[in-house]
Amino acid sequence: MIRRKLLALFALAGAGAVSACAPQTVYVPQPVAIAPQPIRPACDTRFTVVNNSGLTVTQLFFSHASRNDWGVDQLGQNVLPPGRAWNYTAANAGSYDFRVVYQNGRAAELRRVDICRASRIVVTNQGLYAQ
Repeated sequence: MIRRKLLALFALAGAGAVSACAPQTVYVPQPVAIAPQPIRPACDTRFTVVNNSGLTVTQLFFSHASRNDWGVDQLGQNVLPPGRAWNYTAANAGSYDFRVVYQNGRAAELRRVDICRASRIVVTNQGLYAQ
C-alpha cells in the first residue's frame, strides 16, 4: 500500500513536471488598426491680382493679416497696367491683407481675405474686392 501511494505520488509529480515542459499557449497582443483621419485637401494659396481699374498700379503689397507691416512691394520695378493680371502664391493659409498704390498716389486696401477661399483680388477705380 505504501508502494501504491509512492507510485501515485511520483506519477502526480511527473505529470506536473511534464506539463511544465509542454508547449504553452502564449497570448501575443495584435496591433489594433486605427482608422486614418480623413485627409483634408490642402489649401490652395494661389491667387491672381487683376487690374480692372482705369489706372496703372505702381505698388502691390500683401501680407498675412497677423503681421504689422506690409513687407516688400510685390511688383518691384514692374507695374500692373489696366486690364492686366499677375499670379501669386501666398506662403501660408489664413487671412491676408492687400494694398495697392495707383499711379496718381492714391491707395486702396482690402483686409482679412481668406486666401484659401479667394482666388482673385480685383482692383477697381473704387478699391479692391476678393472673388
